[in-house]
Amino acid sequence: MRRQLNTLYVTTDGAWLKKDGANVVMEVEGAEKARLPVHMLESLVCMGRVMVSPPLMGFCTEQGISVCFLSANGRFLARVEGPVSGNVLLRREQYRCTDDPERCALIVRNVLLGKVHNQRAVLGRALRDHGETIAGEAHVGLTHAHERLRRISIRLQQECDLDVLRGLEGEAAQAYFGAFGHLVRVQEAAFRFNGRSRRPPLDAVNALLSFLYTLLTHDCRAALETVGLDPAVGFLHRDRPGRPSLALDLLEEFRPCLADRLALSLINRRQLGPRDFIQLDNGAVLLKEESRKTVLMAYQERKREEMRHVFLDEKCAAGLFPLIQAKLMSRHLRGDLDAYPPFLWK
Repeated sequence: MRRQLNTLYVTTDGAWLKKDGANVVMEVEGAEKARLPVHMLESLVCMGRVMVSPPLMGFCTEQGISVCFLSANGRFLARVEGPVSGNVLLRREQYRCTDDPERCALIVRNVLLGKVHNQRAVLGRALRDHGETIAGEAHVGLTHAHERLRRISIRLQQECDLDVLRGLEGEAAQAYFGAFGHLVRVQEAAFRFNGRSRRPPLDAVNALLSFLYTLLTHDCRAALETVGLDPAVGFLHRDRPGRPSLALDLLEEFRPCLADRLALSLINRRQLGPRDFIQLDNGAVLLKEESRKTVLMAYQERKREEMRHVFLDEKCAAGLFPLIQAKLMSRHLRGDLDAYPPFLWK
């Protein structure tokens, strides 16, 4: 029996969630709109003005179901959860590892090797599938970035210094996002991409990427807590109050294949258009409420797709990969694996 991680996203403005037996019931203006058995859920995500009754919140924590609150624009607000699973010995080993520069660097190196490999895979697939239609400056830019990422991968394998590794990660991001705009095949000005921007995102592509990264971060954090690791103490990302550093570490391997590729598909297939975004007075660009629902449905569909895990040599749903990687990281910290095997997209 394969474990499926199901997340319920509630985006209806003014929704009231309550408990009825072993069911989650959603009411809007006193009328029941939806009902779902609790045993089917792994987490509950409330976006915007969504209210949760205390009995339902307490029941979710008893059942190991996390309740996460996001703003209407996808910014993390709060998380409610029950007793932390896992054992204290694993977390103590995690803390010891983060304080050991040599051990920490080995994990960071493998995380970044996975990230850069997957970035190269995104660019390489575009060149393979659409090379005939990508011409001139765009083709040269993609080819150059693909080769530059290959050279960075080689340098990563030879480094054991944390600061140097973080510098190479920044160099890889510059090369990747410098060519990312060439992957957007829609010619509308609204989808012109001139580089990564956040807090706030300044164009439609960045708004979509930031929203998907928020969803993926939630899944990575839930996976780490499931296996007993502390999502706040990372290896690549430095500790900062309120930041889930280890979840952001885990996120890096999945950004290209689970978020970036999905964003490109939604735009290039015209499932999203300029009208799905709104620009605020401060220049920030955000997804509209109905458009967020489109993205959420596509994200859930993406998580159900089967992909091959290279290290395990078997296929499984893409939504389970954060949990698989969290388990592999915990096994490495316990000493069951000599090294942390990163997720490599094929």
